Amino acid sequence: MPSFPPPALSQEDSITLSRLVAAARKSWAVILLITAAMLVATAFYTLRQKQIYQSKVTIKIDPNPVRPLGKDVQGVVDMGTGSYWSNQEYYNTQYKLIQSRTIAEQTVQKLGLNLDVNFIRNLPGDTRGDGKPSSVEVAGEILRSRLVVEPVKDSRLVVLSLEDASPTRAQRIVATLGDIYVEQNIDRFVDSTNSAVEWLGEQLDKLKTELEQSELALHTYKQKNSILSLSLDDQSNMLRAEMTQLNAQLTNVRTRIEHLSSRVEELKKLPLDDLEKLAATELLQNVVINDLRRVYLEARRDRESILKVGKGEQHPDSLSAAARAETSKTALLAEIRNVRLALTNDLIASRREADGLRSLFANAEKRALDLNLLEMEYGRLQRSKNNTEKLYSVVLDRTKESGLSGLMRFNNIMVVDTAQLPKAPIKPNVSSNLLIGGFIGLFLGFAVALGRELLDRSIKAPEQLESELGLTFLGTIPRGDSTDPGRGYGYGRRRKLPAVKADGAGTVELLGHTDPTSGLAEAARAIRTNILFMSPDNPHKRLLITSAGPSEGKTTAACCIAVAMAQAGQSVLLVDCDLRRPRLHRVFGKTNDVGVTTALMNRGSLDGAIQSTPVAGLSVLVSGPQVPNPAEIIQSDAFGALLNELSNRFDRVVLDSPPVVPVTDAAVLSKRVDGLILVVRAFATSRDLVRQAVRVLRDVNAPLIGSILNGVDRSRGGYARYQYYYAPGYRANLPAPAPHDPGNA
Repeated sequence: MPSFPPPALSQEDSITLSRLVAAARKSWAVILLITAAMLVATAFYTLRQKQIYQSKVTIKIDPNPVRPLGKDVQGVVDMGTGSYWSNQEYYNTQYKLIQSRTIAEQTVQKLGLNLDVNFIRNLPGDTRGDGKPSSVEVAGEILRSRLVVEPVKDSRLVVLSLEDASPTRAQRIVATLGDIYVEQNIDRFVDSTNSAVEWLGEQLDKLKTELEQSELALHTYKQKNSILSLSLDDQSNMLRAEMTQLNAQLTNVRTRIEHLSSRVEELKKLPLDDLEKLAATELLQNVVINDLRRVYLEARRDRESILKVGKGEQHPDSLSAAARAETSKTALLAEIRNVRLALTNDLIASRREADGLRSLFANAEKRALDLNLLEMEYGRLQRSKNNTEKLYSVVLDRTKESGLSGLMRFNNIMVVDTAQLPKAPIKPNVSSNLLIGGFIGLFLGFAVALGRELLDRSIKAPEQLESELGLTFLGTIPRGDSTDPGRGYGYGRRRKLPAVKADGAGTVELLGHTDPTSGLAEAARAIRTNILFMSPDNPHKRLLITSAGPSEGKTTAACCIAVAMAQAGQSVLLVDCDLRRPRLHRVFGKTNDVGVTTALMNRGSLDGAIQSTPVAGLSVLVSGPQVPNPAEIIQSDAFGALLNELSNRFDRVVLDSPPVVPVTDAAVLSKRVDGLILVVRAFATSRDLVRQAVRVLRDVNAPLIGSILNGVDRSRGGYARYQYYYAPGYRANLPAPAPHDPGNA
């Protein structure tokens, strides 16, 4: 596990505030340069621009104009309106009228702007310049393009502003245009009113003639149909009352007929052979019949009484009672017949009366229908006459009101503020343009910085090694203040290394020995600790230090790890296996006459090839003279035997090898070691290159134990936590080391 947690940076493909700040800090010079260039360009452009002046006129538009004749008297042409939405429509219409082609061309004609070349070209100068004059239409369109109509919010005011290269011309044009608009509004009202009055006069004459004709037609119709002056409604009401009365009388007669018919029918049902049953009939209500019936019944009872006492039927008393009964019966029957005859006569008379009433009702109904027909035609003529009369009255009133309105020149539009001579140009606005240019420059600068940051595919943070590449992070090596160039593998030339002293001072690779309290020494000890804890029971005896490409600091990392392990009391051998671009002999100030290649050719020269170093417990075996086939030599059995012998002599063997991607030496060496460490230079090595190197190593099953991030800039925001390497507590009473760079092979 690493001793220090990796710095928390943002994801590679996301844009955060911290990343933007980091990009700005990294490319601050570019941002300032772009901003300054934009400011200079903006100033140069602004100073070369034509000066434009603006003159304004404020106009009040009242949707409710003055009405001297009162609100009830309406003009033919409405100069305003009432409702809110109608007002908004009215205002918008007036704004369009101000910008209309007609008013613009009238202004051009009045001022002769079509003959003013300076106006056409928008050049300064109040006198007409030399050149070909333009048409009124073209000059009007130019005027409209320079005119701006701005309503004042929450008011009835509108501001007309015109821009021109000449201040006096701008004032003159906008003042004239405002006057023409105001005058045209009242002229339009007066002209429309006069035209309406003339038309109303013609219509009034026609309506007068039509009214006279309708009145004459109505009179002729009344005379022809003998219609009295009494209204038809009154006649209809009288006829309706008559029909109602006849209907009531007819109903009474019908009721009486039904009553008489029922009585006659009842009389027909009378039992004349048994007069004693007459008591159940309504005839007993007749006094005469009732008296005769009583006499008859008394005579019958007397006779029966006489017969009961033993007197015979021929007894005078019996005969007298029988004669009295017969006489009363005859009279009773005669009276019943008289009643029946009287009821029958009454029934006949009632029926005749009903027939007469029906005839009268039918006649009245016919007269009512005829009256309806007359009323329909009469109503049509009456409506025609009334409508014509009403229309005539309306037109007459409107003609008089319009005539009065046409005599008045009241305007609902007026100029509030006249045009003033502008004292200063409104364009170009130097301060505003410079401010905008500065903002644009800053934006472009930040965009360029962010673009560089986004296009930068290099490894920047330890967590990228773990999350994106799947490598175990072992630690970081801080970057020094100067670069340590050497020759790369086809990637360009480097400067020559500085001279190395006998004690190793002067090279950053041995800074852990020369300055044990330095940040690099602390970082090396942290890496050593992580390597030891990677496999405490089966420690890595042979360590291969390599990188994906050249110039990534693998030689520096190998030296730092070897020095840190030697300082831990182990015997360590640092072997330069980079037979193509060897560098360890220059780090330790040795010659390259004998080394790996000579030991392979003559095993007896191995003791002389292994050289001591200023670091206690650390020896070095340089590469030796260069050979034409480094990969074949490394892959040979002799090289394997050499490594076995070296492993028997030393506790640790640290191998510095060529990079993985350019050549195959590191892949071959990985099969002969216990552990392989991949060195990556921060902000320099691309992710794609590291990913390719990891793929190559995994294809050969290399014992890849982790990676080291080299060249970390502790001044960067994400690596601020590594500042503690240089805290006063770690360097008390010690001289500051000379600035070095963790060089690279």
